Amino acid sequence: MFFQWQDHHPVTLICIDKYYETNDAVSIKLADLSESLLFEFKAGQFITLGVDIDGKTEFRAYSLCSQSGDDHLQLTIKRVEGGKVSNFILDKLMVGDTLQVLPPKGDFNCIDHPPCVHQGQKKALLISAGCGITPVMAMAKQWLNSDELVDIEFLHIARSQQETIYFDLIETYHAAYDHFHLRLLLKNREATDYPEGRLNAVWLQQLVPDFKQRTIYLCGPNQFMQDVRRYFTDLDFDMRHFFQESFTPTQQTQQEVSSEQVMVQVPDLATSIEANKGDLLADVLENAGLPLIVACRSGICGSCKCKVSQGAVTSTSQETLTEQELEQGYVLACSSSLESDVKVQLG
Repeated sequence: MFFQWQDHHPVTLICIDKYYETNDAVSIKLADLSESLLFEFKAGQFITLGVDIDGKTEFRAYSLCSQSGDDHLQLTIKRVEGGKVSNFILDKLMVGDTLQVLPPKGDFNCIDHPPCVHQGQKKALLISAGCGITPVMAMAKQWLNSDELVDIEFLHIARSQQETIYFDLIETYHAAYDHFHLRLLLKNREATDYPEGRLNAVWLQQLVPDFKQRTIYLCGPNQFMQDVRRYFTDLDFDMRHFFQESFTPTQQTQQEVSSEQVMVQVPDLATSIEANKGDLLADVLENAGLPLIVACRSGICGSCKCKVSQGAVTSTSQETLTEQELEQGYVLACSSSLESDVKVQLG
């Protein structure tokens, strides 16, 4: 029996295991101990965690690295300098603690975007750096543990072997499966057999010569993904077969926020908030202590959906909203900047 998610409403899961992958990354496993239920999701998707820190629930989104059909969810979380949630999970979360969890989401997955077929063979190129290895590892597990035979090139970039998340597992896959090929590029090779260098177009052609025959799935730091996308564009790759995680917080420049004052009213909570034109709606609501879940901060998880019943905002993402919701005035608060006085309905 599969676990039944409640759309847009957190459920409570318990941490049943926690262990270090590297010095600054841990894996945790979450389960529902009340029943023996299996978790279903699309390999590559993420969930949103709610963590109680200093009397406040902080929400963050993390990619799943377990396999759909397991009796637990596995996440691997890397320490972020100044990161409130990542540091709490690494330093303070204990086995037996509970977390709030929102349903799996995300368009970056290998079910909605399956690998292409070249000369009768499905072929994929998974490219990752740092903690970006998490969702592509879920994709590799999906293919290796199913009847779907996919030839996998697994290209990962890391500072060193010791800092490579899942190093033992991907080496095991490389040895055990003829159709799993590990290509590890290290910034600090040390005494390993893997090459040392910085990924560029030359390395791509050298490490994966047949990349044009493959569907590409990319995840990693934002600048890394921008660079890799440019390499493939310059190499005349068919970008219809290129998919990347868009899990990057919305960035604003100071010039986008003016000194002009606007008013944000939330009638249902009898609240009025002064803000500046250009401020992100999510920041204004969150700083006022209103009950808004802001997890991905990039407009892809939909957790901060709210309705602007009056006034105007400028939105950079509407990815999870239906046409009907858009017509009704719903926006994603993390991707919407204030243009005037507004009235907002939460939930």
